[in-house]
Order: sequence, then structure tokens, then C-alpha cells
Amino acid sequence: MARVPGRRIAIRPSLKQGEAGPINNNWRRLFLDHLAETSNVTLSAETAGISVARAYKVRREETEFARQWLVALAEGYLHLEMEVVRRLREGDAKTKDEGKFDFANAIRLLAAHRDNAARGASQVRDVSAAEVRASIDRKIEDIRRRIARQKAAAERRGE
Repeated sequence: MARVPGRRIAIRPSLKQGEAGPINNNWRRLFLDHLAETSNVTLSAETAGISVARAYKVRREETEFARQWLVALAEGYLHLEMEVVRRLREGDAKTKDEGKFDFANAIRLLAAHRDNAARGASQVRDVSAAEVRASIDRKIEDIRRRIARQKAAAERRGE
């Protein structure tokens, strides 16, 4: 159902759980910006000062917000993809807390969300979702090959 301009979306009290007081009028922008950075709906809702339930309800009822949500997720997906590529190029396998970056899970996450990313990217550019999916598949395969080459090189060195 599309939102009628100027009409507020009614939110049941149960959907306001976790919201403290009045909502910031710019919550949509705050939410979408954080979603583009993190791809994390829960943290994005928290940052915007809204409940996760409100975010999903508004996404269901406002087609433009739903479109922007997809675009933000596509951007977040691209950030993760670029982070994996950067780490592979620089040999950066350490996390902030000195743990080991989990390349396998990052690639699984990229593969699992490629369809959503493709839909979001097709909203940004004038290309079909199939073209975007094919591009993502090529990038994931390239990342897998790089990891395999790095593992083989490490094995040859006896690491």
C-alpha cells in the first residue's frame, strides 16, 4: 500500500517498543544512512531512535522508502565487498580486536544477499537485476580465486 503524502502511518503501541519519546523527524534519513554503512537493520533502527517493527511497517507501506531501503542495502553490500577485496589485496586478515577476519563467512554473506543487492543496484543504475547478479557472481568468484591463491602460496611457504 502506497503512502498518501501528508498522512501519518499509524503505529500500534506494541510496535513502539524500545522507542524513547518522540521520534526524530529525520529518522528515515538516519536509518537509511546507517543501513548503507552497516547493512544492519537492528543497529540502523537503534541509531535512528525507532523500533525495528516501525522500520519494517513503514517499508511495507511506503513504496519510496522500500526502494530507498533496497538502494541502501546495495550500498552496504558494496561496502562489504570492497572491504573483502581490500583485505585480500593488502593481506589484512586481522580484525580490530586482533582476531582473524572471517573471509569464508563474508563471502557466504555476500552470496546469500546477492539477489537483494542486485535489486537495489538496479534501482540506482539503469541495468537489469540479472546483469547486476552476473556482475556480483563474477566478483565473488574472483574473491574465491584470490583466497585460494593466497592459501596455496601460504602452504608452499609452510605457514
